Amino acid sequence: MRTCYCDDMDWKLTLRGLVGLILTPIIFGAPLFLSAGTLNYWQGWVFLTVFSTATALLGVYLMKNNPALLARRMRVGPAAEKRPAQRIIMLCVLVSFALLVIVAGIDYRIAWSHLPTLVVLTGDFMVGLSYVVFYFVCRENPFASSTIELTEGQTVISTGLYHFVRHPMYSGGLLMWLGMPLALGSLWALVVVVALLPLLIWRIVDEEKFLAANLQGYTEYCDKVRYRLIPWLY
Repeated sequence: MRTCYCDDMDWKLTLRGLVGLILTPIIFGAPLFLSAGTLNYWQGWVFLTVFSTATALLGVYLMKNNPALLARRMRVGPAAEKRPAQRIIMLCVLVSFALLVIVAGIDYRIAWSHLPTLVVLTGDFMVGLSYVVFYFVCRENPFASSTIELTEGQTVISTGLYHFVRHPMYSGGLLMWLGMPLALGSLWALVVVVALLPLLIWRIVDEEKFLAANLQGYTEYCDKVRYRLIPWLY
């Protein structure tokens, strides 16, 4: 019976992953191209290809090596959070992400920004590199949930990228946020990223309060690793 249950869970997880793989370019692409008013937006197509491919590759890796972590990573958004502050933060983050894509599309339609191709491709590289960071974080930390929670048996991770910063997953997220406007050819979308930074800091500070109170050894880890997000800066 246990084997059947596990197989059923794996099948459901695989199905959810496939649906997510199909929906990801639609969720990002629809508002992007609608706001741009055209499909003739090569920056948008390249970004969607990089983003969707990187998401799929990371999903396949987790499905094969740590399905439980994949399931936790797929529980994302305000409704998945247990802490009221995190629900507010995640709602604001989702709105900001939608706004970033829409602003980039409008920017392309009106031709506010004129970024060189090399800058655009650098943005795509940053987005791809952020997923490399996500990969190393997931490989090192089997408890890297998308929500603020404790998993049974969770311990403090201090190896790999966690040796340099306390929240390398967010470091990768920041790299992706900074890369997206460039990849979409929009300087104005960077304004939205600036608005996201206080939300990121708020999430980190609130998460650390939770972990310090509930995860044994986390306070000592914070004393050992000084920087939260960027080495030698923050």
